[in-house]
Amino acid sequence: MLIVIGYIHVDSQEVPQFLAELKDLAAMTRQRSENISYDAAVDDPAAGRLLIVERWANQEALSAHLDAKETKAFVARWHGRMRGDVRKFDALNERGLLI
Repeated sequence: MLIVIGYIHVDSQEVPQFLAELKDLAAMTRQRSENISYDAAVDDPAAGRLLIVERWANQEALSAHLDAKETKAFVARWHGRMRGDVRKFDALNERGLLI
């Protein structure tokens, strides 16, 4: 499993529009067969900082998402208006929180 996590920054005035567009993208993304989860949360609205968390079954699934026309269109619309520090991690030993 791959975990994608980090922060996206947009102008604080654009947070509502960004979230609305991301909600549409998320709805499509969550229907992909090897998407485990795809979520975002506003961490600091005044700073325009959002936390992004995704889980994917494998690299092929993540690559297909990044190559999808909806994802490319979203990125193109926000190019130059968003910046981020988002990283990808391999999760090779998944288990319950208390185990």
